[in-house]
Amino acid sequence: MIVKAPHFYTMEGEGVGYKSGVAMVINGGKIVAIEDESIIDKEYVGEEQLELNHHAIFPGFIDGHMHTGLAIMRGLAQDTNNWMMYGLQPFDNAVTREEKLAGSRLAIIEAIKAGTTTFGDYERDMDPVCEFIYKVGVRGNIASTIREAKRRVYKPGELYEFDENLGEKSFKDNLELYDKWHNRGDGRIKILFGPQGADFLGKELLLKVQRAAKERNTKIHMHVQQGDRETYQIVKRYNKRPIEWLKEIGYLDETLIAVHLTDANDDEAKVVANSGASMILCPGSIGIIDGIVPPSYAFQEAGGNVALGSDQAPGNNCHNIINEMKLVALFNKIKYQNPEVMPAWRALRMATIEGAKAVGLGDLVGSLEVGKRADFIAIDLKKPTMLPVYTKPMRNIVPNLVYSARGDEVALSVVDGRIIYKDGKILAIDEEEYLAELEQYPDGLGERASKEFFEINGTNAQFMRENKL
Repeated sequence: MIVKAPHFYTMEGEGVGYKSGVAMVINGGKIVAIEDESIIDKEYVGEEQLELNHHAIFPGFIDGHMHTGLAIMRGLAQDTNNWMMYGLQPFDNAVTREEKLAGSRLAIIEAIKAGTTTFGDYERDMDPVCEFIYKVGVRGNIASTIREAKRRVYKPGELYEFDENLGEKSFKDNLELYDKWHNRGDGRIKILFGPQGADFLGKELLLKVQRAAKERNTKIHMHVQQGDRETYQIVKRYNKRPIEWLKEIGYLDETLIAVHLTDANDDEAKVVANSGASMILCPGSIGIIDGIVPPSYAFQEAGGNVALGSDQAPGNNCHNIINEMKLVALFNKIKYQNPEVMPAWRALRMATIEGAKAVGLGDLVGSLEVGKRADFIAIDLKKPTMLPVYTKPMRNIVPNLVYSARGDEVALSVVDGRIIYKDGKILAIDEEEYLAELEQYPDGLGERASKEFFEINGTNAQFMRENKL
């Protein structure tokens, strides 16, 4: 495949690696050359040639942290305190396996159409999700949730009840997922280990998971100090805040991908970064759920890598990394009252090369470099949100992508050198068939969740009684 376009953003070096007047050559799923067009024309003949005359080429976006199955409950848990227990839990207690799988397919379709090529999904029952990811042709960085705490609604201040059998079964499920799916699809699918959080597992199982991950040379994908709820649980159990306790037991190292750090201060974020662990930030989700801007900037300043994640649709409410780029830039400017904090190019790096490094894929994807896998997207510069295009005295393509774009500017997505999305359609599936099936689920799920929803009487139940929704 030979790819020609007026603008390439390779993400090489410390900036965005802008190149013009070049073409990119792909063979066997790898990038084999990015050279001056005239050189490419002389030295290569493509079986397939992509002439993208009014487009900019970027690496595919990395969505580091997702709970795709929760998309079946989109919009049901925002604008409320105690989000997990009083917002999400009544619906999560009622949802079926079939419904969550339908939600996963919805979220994956949505994200592909907005330029995501690598999916960091994290839930229970991930085998059928891996099947769908394999089928549509994207890259998966998948963890299966490991948890010892019994699944029920806990009141604020109530300590979790642990069930050793639940923990062992969920750990076994993660091991079986690894054995079946790790490195499937020519290496497109990687399996990580997914303890839900230090508050949801006991020390013994946490360390057992860590040993398993290290033995298999994979990563641990875990919520870390994700809120005052977690901090409360760990302080009550161990008389230490979560990051301090994780450091004490030897959990902070390059094996760990720490998600959220919602309740961490700058000093705690630096401790995690200095340990070699990486971070995933979900600005939209944590902004809506907690009204907090986590310390990703301090993490980066300490030398750590930070990926972006869309998290989940009951509280975010979308799977669109362009949205997350805008929010991470906007929220940090507000937090520090400084418009120069978190410029657009830095947000773009979090969605591409920095994100790839954070999730353990930096040697494979995240930038357009010779030897890396050919994961890239084409942004249509004739879309209203990208116009007008300036190239001097400055280029405005990156600022427009981060601050103006919505997702439909993505005209083409390629993973491992294979086109997976083009002209608004995912090529491997009939997406309308999957979207149509969603109509059958809301009435039943809503009915099953209704009693507990109104008994808990959270914010949204009150809004319903007051006719505000």
